[in-house]
Amino acid sequence: MLVVTCIKQVPDTTQVKVDPETGTLIREGVPFIINPFDIHALEESLRLKDRFGFRVAVLSMGPPNTEVTLRKALALGVDQAILLSDRAFGGADTLATSKVLAEAVRRLSEQEDVGIVITGKQTIDGDTAQVGPGIATRLGYQQLTLVDNIENVDLHANKITARRKLEGRHERVESKLPVLISVVRSINRPRYPTVPMRLMAEDAEVILWDNQVMGLDPETIGLNGSATQVRKIFSPERDKGEILGDGAADLGKAVQLLVSKLVEKDLLHI
Repeated sequence: MLVVTCIKQVPDTTQVKVDPETGTLIREGVPFIINPFDIHALEESLRLKDRFGFRVAVLSMGPPNTEVTLRKALALGVDQAILLSDRAFGGADTLATSKVLAEAVRRLSEQEDVGIVITGKQTIDGDTAQVGPGIATRLGYQQLTLVDNIENVDLHANKITARRKLEGRHERVESKLPVLISVVRSINRPRYPTVPMRLMAEDAEVILWDNQVMGLDPETIGLNGSATQVRKIFSPERDKGEILGDGAADLGKAVQLLVSKLVEKDLLHI
């Protein structure tokens, strides 16, 4: 069985700045990294390989330099790396992105039995958490989100058992295969590549699928196929608040000051 992992190359958001004039990200000189949530998705795929002997393929949609990110995945032990890169894919929102990724998974399923697709919960540059569910919907797969533990995969019963992390509790669920799983960061601790694996990855093949290979309608992908567009990026401004005493040293006095201020502004009646 093949486990497919979707990863994304993203700018390191700790070093990203916003151009105040244009409202766009300043990308020059900003290093790119594997989306942190996707690192855990990749690790979980490799753990399934270790436990059950599954093969692992990794997909990433992006510009040609995304090959570097895919080689990092190969160095960790994935069996196949595919770069989805074409100018026609550029400017895609979550709707258009999920279409390209879903088509890539479908093509892989024609070559090998795809039982599980794993993604990170969300990306740090978009934070929508929509691409994973979008892929599942397009493929007609079951979907399990916010997974923090994959307990078992039963190939004879064609089902998977997992645990979902919800607010204040956990939920244990079973699903038929094929399934798409989005994982949270607490699911595992990622491994590090060995030196021999790093060297192997430098010579390993990264397969390129452009739109000549994919054969998708240009009007349904990239900017043309996007239902939404980012017009401006900015940091929200916050009015300077008023400090009411030292709550750490004198909690009682801070509460009294707060109550008196609320009464003064006619927001509290006592």
